[in-house]
Amino acid sequence: MKHLLIGFIRAWRFAISPLYGQVCRYYPSCSAYALEAVTEHGAVRGTWLSVRRISRCHPWAAGGYDPVPSRATPAAESPATRGA
Repeated sequence: MKHLLIGFIRAWRFAISPLYGQVCRYYPSCSAYALEAVTEHGAVRGTWLSVRRISRCHPWAAGGYDPVPSRATPAAESPATRGA
């Protein structure tokens, strides 16, 4: 599923995205964000992050730099919960 989504996003970036021009309010663009999110987090979480990002992209958005969140260490392995 992940590879299918990556293929779809790459096709979108190649064929459809150039027709819109530089209209994205965020950096990286929504399609670049989606590609990175699906690649790094997998199909389900990457799609969820992408949908959240696209829903924030509207004419009244402030925009700016909005990177894909990095993979977090599970809470069970964090130093705070190990009793370090």
